[in-house]
Amino acid sequence: MAMALLPMSPCRGAMREIRHGFHCRRCVTVAASSSQPSVAADPRRAVVSSGAGDKLEICRVVNGMWQTSGGWGRIESNAAVDAMLRHFDAGLNTFDLADIYGPAEELYGVFINRLRRERGEEAAIQARGLTKWVPSPVKITRQFVESSIDRSRKRMDVKCLDMLQFHWWEYSNPGYLDALKHLTDLKEEGKIKTLALTNFDTKRLEIIVNKDIPIVSNQVQHSLVDMRPQKHMKDVCEQSGVKLITYGTVMGGLLSEKFVDANVSIPFAGPALDTPSLKKYKQMVNAWGGWDLFQELLKTCQQVAMKHGVSISTVAVRYILDQPCVAGSMVGVRLGISEHLKDSEAIFQLKLDEDDVDRIGSVISRGKDLMAVIGDCGDEYRRA
Repeated sequence: MAMALLPMSPCRGAMREIRHGFHCRRCVTVAASSSQPSVAADPRRAVVSSGAGDKLEICRVVNGMWQTSGGWGRIESNAAVDAMLRHFDAGLNTFDLADIYGPAEELYGVFINRLRRERGEEAAIQARGLTKWVPSPVKITRQFVESSIDRSRKRMDVKCLDMLQFHWWEYSNPGYLDALKHLTDLKEEGKIKTLALTNFDTKRLEIIVNKDIPIVSNQVQHSLVDMRPQKHMKDVCEQSGVKLITYGTVMGGLLSEKFVDANVSIPFAGPALDTPSLKKYKQMVNAWGGWDLFQELLKTCQQVAMKHGVSISTVAVRYILDQPCVAGSMVGVRLGISEHLKDSEAIFQLKLDEDDVDRIGSVISRGKDLMAVIGDCGDEYRRA
């Protein structure tokens, strides 16, 4: 995968009374906004919102903190927080984390406290922490849910989580609906500002929004290789107003100049696939069409990148940000180890023209349909 006390939302009783109005507002919102995310005055920002009136402004390039969980190099706390401050100062104020990403939530807590102490509360409330709750498949009770959310609030040192993105491992266990009910209660009590999902498939997303659970976004894998969210999920998002936050958009770094003409089949002959993300997304390449077709995609993106004076990864993120219903895309940050602030800044400046889109799309279309190979979004986490 890929988280400021504010006024509380209307109570569920009020939501029931305006249920018909909620559906009507949903249709009106979709008609008014088309398929693109609602944006604030700054085109770098997007607003995710629900029919219940919850909303959150985020940066469209999201700093992904999966890399703090181990496997990418040792994270040193002070250097990591310094790097978070540099991203914040560059306008990249939105961080994606999770309760299972090693020290990610604690690092955010140190970061937000430095902002309060060094810049003041007005600066601190501009930061966004989008965390995830990834529970084991156990019996869901109000006490269990609340204690999990309170743990994240304590780690992140916030009274109210900006966004709680919920993941569920096994759909045969319907406990995910119980969990979402309790999460909605906690949102109404002021412990969560916005409620979201991560790695839910289209069928379950539709079930959830039809139960009037106030979901603002679903975080899913989405890249030039993995276009599954644009198959069926896009339709549910357009109908409901739910937005997509994407991860795996640069495929752990595979979508970069480093891998053009690289031979990864022979040890030591090319760049090493030496991180969890590179290994994961190489498997996606294999499922999609193999390394030769991926090389064609890389070289096509390189030609587009050279035309605009940017990097391949910048082109890859811009292409996905321009897809229907996408509010934000993740760029992984190896805090204190390496940075890509210049490339992230270039994403906001880049405008792909019709020829760019057609050239990239012509290669994408030659890959296998991952819906048929893997299943819907998130199914890769639910199959042996």
